[in-house]
This record gives sequence, structure tokens and C-alpha cells, in this order.
Amino acid sequence: MTDLWREIELTLTADQHYSNPYTDLQPWIDFTHEGGQRLRRPAFWDGGQTWRVRFAPTKTGRWTWRSFCDVADEGLVGKTGELTAVIPENEPENRFHRHGFWRMSPGGRNLVHADGYPAILVGDTAWGLPWRATEEQCAIYAANRQTRGFNAALLMSVQPDMYAEGPRDRTQDEGFDVGFEDLPTGHINELNPPYFQYLDKLISILVEHEIVPVFQPVFFGFGWKGKSVAGPVLPPEEYARYCRYLVARYGARPAIYLVGGDGSGYEPPVAAGGAEVELWDAYEQPTGIHYRPRADNCAHQAAPWLDFQWCQTGHSGEHRPDRVADMWRNTPIKAVANGEPTYENGGQPGKAAGWWQGHEAWINLCAGGTMGVVYGAGSLWQWILRPDEPGQSDFFTAPGAGWRE
Repeated sequence: MTDLWREIELTLTADQHYSNPYTDLQPWIDFTHEGGQRLRRPAFWDGGQTWRVRFAPTKTGRWTWRSFCDVADEGLVGKTGELTAVIPENEPENRFHRHGFWRMSPGGRNLVHADGYPAILVGDTAWGLPWRATEEQCAIYAANRQTRGFNAALLMSVQPDMYAEGPRDRTQDEGFDVGFEDLPTGHINELNPPYFQYLDKLISILVEHEIVPVFQPVFFGFGWKGKSVAGPVLPPEEYARYCRYLVARYGARPAIYLVGGDGSGYEPPVAAGGAEVELWDAYEQPTGIHYRPRADNCAHQAAPWLDFQWCQTGHSGEHRPDRVADMWRNTPIKAVANGEPTYENGGQPGKAAGWWQGHEAWINLCAGGTMGVVYGAGSLWQWILRPDEPGQSDFFTAPGAGWRE
């Protein structure tokens, strides 16, 4: 038996060997409730011959499942089983286990849980956490943010700069872990399973603290150090495949998918990624775009996969609620927010500091940004290890601060 809205994991073992399992095949499992509802969950490659499927039941009762694949492999096709979902005896403390995952409200302006319970996003910007933070650091961060009322964190799922250099060590200066070995060439076909196995632990820590990961697959703008992000040059089919992988690996937990990050929104990978998320996300969790400062903030406004638009008002210290209001007026209706106001202390002490951030959040909310509010801080977003870590951009660094300060 498994509790409602709690992730379970099934393992499949491929019978055949493949030159690149990540690109060569796509298994999935269909879960069917006794009442007739069917949820399709994609499998993700986890190294070697191993494929895993994660599933969270949305209804109590009996579920049966059957595996499928787009190639004939006896280890991946025709496997079956069943499970029973129940309401736990004691009410779960975690709101996402009580009320289900986030989705969009019927009117499209707001977040609600699966049971209709209202929600508003209070996001923090920890872009570099997935590839720079350790488990211990993530636990400290998550506890701190939970006590302050945050319930979401914006994450670059992989380090996006093609020309970034540094040790593959999260504890050393300028170090970072690597999700795709070929990202420096403008491709994402050589997936590194140990990277994502470690990321699993970080994401679990966030979710345990009721912080929803906002997954940005591969960035389109400044990136980590401004060293040529891979996002704009990726073939759309590679970007879409990776979006499906994120849905497979993390989509049976609370999640938001930010398929565009710091770009125009019109880059070819964005639409491909959004459509792929729509195809495979059985839980209908929110999917949208985050823009660069001077974008029109309305790319793919009518696309069925697009749930929200997040403008960016830049890092000059200006309040620009008019940009949120402009998005609110666009049709068809989508949820809106300012996804990147000026980072606190970014580049100089006192910039956008203190109540500037509270004022910013309030006026964006009043301008129509009812999906929620987002905060960012210099040195935190890029996960600077210590105040004097070398090799970081001065423009976005809070002087005298690392990620903890």
C-alpha cells in the first residue's frame, strides 16, 4: 500500500544493450485506477541497464500498471503489477501530501492544489544549487527558507555555460558538477547519471521542506558566469528529450517547469520543451516562461502548454510593476508574476535591500502578479561558497557575502 500523493518508484531492467540508452529508447508505464483514470509516466535512464518510473497516486483504491517501450525489449515491455493507494491514518504534515501538487486555478490566474486548496508562490532564486550545493548545505538552506515562508526555489537544473571551467567538486572554489558531458559542445546527449542521483537527494530535501523546485532545464541568458549558455543553440529535439527526462525523474513530486529562462521565449527549444512537458506531465503541474529584462513577455501566449508568464525587471533597482500589469492584460489569460526583480545587494551593498524587496513584492502582486512573488539575492543565486571565492561576476555578487550570508 502507498499513501495518496506520495511518490513510489518501480525499476525496469533492459534486456538488451544500447550505445546510448538516454537517446535510443523511451519506456513508460501506464497506471490505471479501478475507476478508469489512466496516468502515463515516462521512465528515466539511471545508468547501465536500469530504468526507473516514479508515480504518485491521485486517488485512493486499486491501481494496476503495465510497461511499454518504443523498441522491442523484453525487459521493458509487458511488465505488470498493482498497488493500493490509501489515505494515511495521521494527516500528513507536508501540505503537498495533504492537498496534492500545484496546478492552475480554473480561471488561469492563480495556483491551487489538486484538491482546490488555494496557494500563492513565494519563490527564492537559488539557480546554482543543483550543481554547486552539497546535501548538508541544501538542508541548511531549505530549513532557513521554510521558516521564512518561502515555498519555491528557482533552479538551473544543470550548469549552463559552455565555457565554464573549474574542478568537478562542489566543495572547491569555482567547482561545479556536470549533468551532460557534451554540453560544452552545444549538445545534451551524454547524460551523467551520478549527477542526477545526487540531485535527487537535493530535490528530496527541498520537497521535504515544502519548497517546490522550479526546474529550468538549460538557461538562455546570462547563465552562471556569462560564458555562452547552451540553451539558445541546443537542437530542439535534444531540449525536448531533456524536458521529458525532468518530468520522468521529478514529476511525481511537486514541481514547476520553467521551459524558458532569461531569453526572448521565442528560441526554438522553448516551444519544443513546453510541448514535451505537456505531453508527459500527467499531473498537469504549472509550465511557463521566464524572460530577459527587455522581452515582450508574451511568447506562445496561446499555446496549450503555457500556464504562466514571468517577466524580469532587471537589476537596476527600479520598481516596474507596469510590466506585470502589461502581462496581466494579455490574452488568452495566463498567470503572471515578476520572476526576477533586482537581486538584494547585487553588485553593491544596499542595492534593492531591506524593505525595497517587500515593497517590490507588494506592488507586483497588486499589479496582477497573483501567481506569486519571487526574491533573489546576490551571492546566493550563483551559490558562492564563501565571501571571497574567486572567479565570480562582480555585477551579481553581494560584496562580503557567500550563499549563507
